[in-house]
Amino acid sequence: MDWILAIIVGGIAGWLASMVMNRDASMGIFWNIVVGVIGAVIGKFVLGLLGIAGGATWLLWFISALVGAVILLGIVNMVQRGRVR
Repeated sequence: MDWILAIIVGGIAGWLASMVMNRDASMGIFWNIVVGVIGAVIGKFVLGLLGIAGGATWLLWFISALVGAVILLGIVNMVQRGRVR
């Protein structure tokens, strides 16, 4: 059940991050989910560095997934184009 929730939340976070980074037209639902799940890993790492990963609620996890996905898409933009859009 946790995997299904992770896929749903990851898809939403990836979709929102692609809209923030203006990449929505070039990404499908599969890549939105992938970006959201990887963004969640990045966000959890950042929360761990801040010392608040242990007591994180689902809302904090979603926000960190969104921020992590935006960071990931920013890195992808820098690699693909040499700059952040």
